[in-house]
Amino acid sequence: MSRKRLGQLEAEVLAVLAGADGFLSTGELRERLEGEPAYTTVNTVLFRLLDKKMVERSPRGRGFAYRLVVDESELAAGRMFDHLRVASNPSDVLNQFVHGLNPDEEKSLRALLDRHKEQP
Repeated sequence: MSRKRLGQLEAEVLAVLAGADGFLSTGELRERLEGEPAYTTVNTVLFRLLDKKMVERSPRGRGFAYRLVVDESELAAGRMFDHLRVASNPSDVLNQFVHGLNPDEEKSLRALLDRHKEQP
């Protein structure tokens, strides 16, 4: 098992919670994550997300279950903006991003850009 950076695991936890229908316990969340992270590691990520007010928790049995309370798309876009702002050449970053898209993602991006162009 390879160890993930905490930021990467945090992003994966957020993605799983975003796709969940309701609250998930630490164990349920852990089962849906790749690489079988330790239970305590997942709990640490959840506590950090709770501190950041990105998740809420509800008592369940002897523990808690968690649910995302922020918009996942806003979080991802915010991270992308943060990376662009500190890049020495944002154009190169965008170029690399676009070249990494699969055909469906590229089509979606083109449609969004076309709609944005049409708006005043």
